[in-house]
Amino acid sequence: MMMSDNTKDRAARSSKKRGSISSLSNHEFWRKEIHGRTKDSTSTVSYIDEPSQRDDVSHLTVQMENTYQLGPPKHFPVVIVNHILKDVLTSYLQVEEYEPELCRQMTKTISEVIKAQVKDLMIPRYKLIVIVHIGQLNRQSILIGSRCLWDPKNDTFSSYVFRNSSLFALANVYAVYLE
Repeated sequence: MMMSDNTKDRAARSSKKRGSISSLSNHEFWRKEIHGRTKDSTSTVSYIDEPSQRDDVSHLTVQMENTYQLGPPKHFPVVIVNHILKDVLTSYLQVEEYEPELCRQMTKTISEVIKAQVKDLMIPRYKLIVIVHIGQLNRQSILIGSRCLWDPKNDTFSSYVFRNSSLFALANVYAVYLE
């Protein structure tokens, strides 16, 4: 027994859980004839917002007006971010020894902490990218490079290198201005 398209749409909207649901009940397949060939197809409806109480009310979209602002009102504070990088890396890694699994988790933790502290500075319209590398200090050399398209007037980065007796850490914060 197949449901009509309107019934399926109403069922999708009235569902309380988030995710994606198939527009065909019980994963039924429809047969379509295209140029004499038969194809099996199924369609999926995805949604992420809570359905409204009334099915027929369309969601109003908020249109933002252009600001015509071509540059940041406040430039990215590189010196303050350098102090944040130094403080976070020193506090997390001062007494640590290099262990691969621990360092894998520490890179994730440290990058999240740095990102949160830089976001607390509330510099508007900058996209932040935080990358942390931790490696074993064992008389080897390493070359880490990065590439990005950006505006040299408004975009910038901060970087700090930490070393102790058994490991090194490099933390980079890239600040890309969103026009």
